[in-house]
Amino acid sequence: MTEHSHGTGAGPTHRSVEIGVAVAIAAFALLIIVGSLQVGIGWGAEGPKAGFFPFYVGLLILISSIVNFVRIAPETSDRQLFADWGQLRKVMSVLVPTTIYVALIPWVGIYVASILLIAVFMRWLGRYDWSLIAAISLGVPLVTFLIFERWFLLPLPKGPIEEYFGF
Repeated sequence: MTEHSHGTGAGPTHRSVEIGVAVAIAAFALLIIVGSLQVGIGWGAEGPKAGFFPFYVGLLILISSIVNFVRIAPETSDRQLFADWGQLRKVMSVLVPTTIYVALIPWVGIYVASILLIAVFMRWLGRYDWSLIAAISLGVPLVTFLIFERWFLLPLPKGPIEEYFGF
């Protein structure tokens, strides 16, 4: 089979992915539009209200998504494979831990979340030895802390551990 195999069932087709992306982005645009309407899209005494610019950006995103959907939806003959399931698993092996990392930052802070993310990637994807994992996963956030917090005086999100140590 080639990279451009047709109708194999070995993964999603280009058409299905494009439709999914168009629908997801349209839903995102609707969320922006609704939020903008809630805060106001008109003009106030000082100028445009808080939702004015986001509303029109959301509207442009929605129109673009509709154009993409209308362009791709009628094409029923396209069976070109977007990616096989093995390739998508590789993408998900990076996407899922990164999403968890971002979700953890407000709860445990960027430093603890970074230690966990680096350790998970090094062990799971790289199969490195625990001593190297410990050195790098602790060292990188420590260097980041020193550079941003001490050198640039730029605070990054902290969690309960940093608060316990007085940072």
